[in-house]
Amino acid sequence: MAHLPPFTATSRGAVRPLILSVCVAALPALAHAKQSDEIQGTSDTNRAQMKELPASANVAVDDNAMRSAKDNKSDWLLHGRSYSNQRYSPLDQITTDNIDKLHPVALVQTGKVASFETTPIVVDGVMYISTPMVDNEMTVMAVDAATGETYWSTTYDVSQVKTCCGPVNRGVAVGYGKVYIATLDANLLALDAKTGKKVWKTNLADPQAGFSETMAPQIYDGKVIVGSSGGEWPIRGFVAAIDAKSGEEVWRWHATDPDTFEGDSWKSGGGMVWTTPAIDPERNMVIFSTGNPNPDLDGSSRKGDNLYTDSIVALDSDTGKRKWHYQEVKHDVWDYDAVSNVVLFDAKDSNGNVVPAAGEAGKVGWLYVVNRETGDLIRKSDPLVKMSDNMFTPPTKDGVKILPGANGGAEWSPPAYSPETNLFYVMEMNQLMNFTTDGETTTLPGTLRLGSTFKNVKGDEAMQTGVLDAVNVNTGKVEWSYDAPQPMIGGVLATAGNLVFTGEGNGMFDAFNAKSGEKLWSFNLGAGVNAPPITYQVDGEQYVAVAAGGNFQLGFPRGDVVAIFKLD
Repeated sequence: MAHLPPFTATSRGAVRPLILSVCVAALPALAHAKQSDEIQGTSDTNRAQMKELPASANVAVDDNAMRSAKDNKSDWLLHGRSYSNQRYSPLDQITTDNIDKLHPVALVQTGKVASFETTPIVVDGVMYISTPMVDNEMTVMAVDAATGETYWSTTYDVSQVKTCCGPVNRGVAVGYGKVYIATLDANLLALDAKTGKKVWKTNLADPQAGFSETMAPQIYDGKVIVGSSGGEWPIRGFVAAIDAKSGEEVWRWHATDPDTFEGDSWKSGGGMVWTTPAIDPERNMVIFSTGNPNPDLDGSSRKGDNLYTDSIVALDSDTGKRKWHYQEVKHDVWDYDAVSNVVLFDAKDSNGNVVPAAGEAGKVGWLYVVNRETGDLIRKSDPLVKMSDNMFTPPTKDGVKILPGANGGAEWSPPAYSPETNLFYVMEMNQLMNFTTDGETTTLPGTLRLGSTFKNVKGDEAMQTGVLDAVNVNTGKVEWSYDAPQPMIGGVLATAGNLVFTGEGNGMFDAFNAKSGEKLWSFNLGAGVNAPPITYQVDGEQYVAVAAGGNFQLGFPRGDVVAIFKLD
């Protein structure tokens, strides 16, 4: 259970202490509370049913609902709210004028205190949450989206895993009456959305070789689409489509191109897919970003451009065949993954014509905007973080100090885009790092292979700060920035109330004026708010929810809470 300090809300500089007993009175039944109904298990899952879902709750989300999620004000049906991954909500009940009245009404405590990166899914008043792995267990919960009261929880026993970046999970997908979760031991699990009972499990890859799954799956046209994590091991990244009904594989695309890797280095060349793809239904495309080649920081054994690593890639959703790509960094030796979600929107090209576009802001520190039909670059933004003059100097034995560091730039944090402002909101970090070679050459399966080392620089010259940028997608100019005292990681939400929500590692959950960047409100949740916020509507009232559980990579304070807010 998380131990939270007294809550404090800050609005335009005014501090308003909240009565803790009011918050406690609103607490839901906890995941580890006494189960009132039934406990069932299989060989690898244990299910607790606390309360039946309301008979009126329609959680059997179909293709039509997913395709029209953009226009559904009440729910948060998909990882990025809609297939575009914009994380923009048309809800406008909470605005710049009344944000000071936003307060917590429920705290869902999962009992799993660790890096908490989930994006909750909300379907007809039911919220679905996934937890990180603790003691080789990860849990999926169904709770009342207004009160936080638990309906059911299913805990999955994770087999032995190899992960580089914490025991994290970034959320579930809900569709066709099922909840789908990709597990750290490289399986895809389907649960009944009403009861949490296991329906099927499909193995995606060998976890002992270094494969894992941290992303929230995407659902489209009867398929569950997942990508592989594990870029620090000598393995080959992929995206796979799994039949949503049977669990059988439909197609698989591999992220390394033999023609652009020296010798057979493509077989272990990395290119992992860490975050949930966007979908372009009109063009029948799955669009995503890929991670670094392997070894991360030593390219001597993999000469060439190393396609399709560090790239934005579009696949045909029926066949998995590549339609186009754009590579952000050729032959990467700095761990400059393209690791954040691709976002779809319309933007002006160099001739001033509005065209379908896709944007990705990765570790390298720019927002790349490409034509969604061709993959051609439209523009690269102004720098979003501090960049050293030597940022593309290969690591040496004596060491090279470089900005951005290996964390970026923008990490996995999902950005947001508002069609009201034409601004792309993205969080990043400034971390000066020292890159040194170490001559590591192992190719043994299941063995960590970086090829070099990187460490934060300490002392007077060190940089350990963060930034939230608002980028004009039609010009590439940064319209406003918020400078944070710590590196920023987690995610962003934009709403029609002219608000942008995001969190910080110091426990603050913030709201900004979407147009001007003025910070309007903050609330301290006691643990790092390093997960993407969402918003939804129940019985005509708008809610905002976010997980607060800290971050493994940056050492922010841990917790196990999903906080639910609404207006007084």
